[in-house]
Amino acid sequence: QSFKLLGFLDVRSVPCARESVLYGSLGSLVVGLGHFLATSRVRRSCDFAVGGFVCTTLGYWFYCRYNLAQHRIRQRMLREGMRNKILFEGSSLDPERKQTGNERSDS
Repeated sequence: QSFKLLGFLDVRSVPCARESVLYGSLGSLVVGLGHFLATSRVRRSCDFAVGGFVCTTLGYWFYCRYNLAQHRIRQRMLREGMRNKILFEGSSLDPERKQTGNERSDS
């Protein structure tokens, strides 16, 4: 089963979508309730709540996607480094291997 928000955003399969909607609804509640307590204007508070939802959702969406992209880049670099370590281990290209004087003169 999948839950589609606005008919196109699949909240279960899209990374960061669920957290963005949850933080957006919390931001909406805080902004709307805060504005209502400050002004006692219901309609204007609802407008602020919708604005708070949009701003909080988009803000957390970009923050989460940026962190996810950084995490994937670090994973890719780590995976390539591990593959290179396995590939070059014990060979003359291994940077951790101590070179003797005889191997240096051959180079």
